[in-house]
Amino acid sequence: MKRMTAYMTAALISAGMMSAPAFAADAPAQGQAPAQATQAQAGDFSDAQLEQFAAASQEIARISQDFAGKLQEADDETEKQSVRQEANDEMVSAVEDSGLEVATFNSIGQAVQNNPDLMKKVQKLAQENS
Repeated sequence: MKRMTAYMTAALISAGMMSAPAFAADAPAQGQAPAQATQAQAGDFSDAQLEQFAAASQEIARISQDFAGKLQEADDETEKQSVRQEANDEMVSAVEDSGLEVATFNSIGQAVQNNPDLMKKVQKLAQENS
């Protein structure tokens, strides 16, 4: 299994839903299967997948908050990198624990950023499950 790394994005999905969503990837963007890319563009995800995405996103936001302080307290670049890796590992685990594959989570995240209607649907699901 390839080592997975989570990447923080600047996009905010909603006020209160996610403070800093993370998108995990196990390979460069070119590693994404064509079917997944088509699915992301169409926003053709099941309600179950969107619920899993909302739950994972909320957990990732919590992890981001937890590690923000640790990152600020890190003394040097080596320690900061260690904190980032620990946060990344937890974020990837959160996605996998939600029942989604990392690539699917990324696809949904991209679709949500590009589709306001899908964003509203995910926000609603997140509020219902809070």
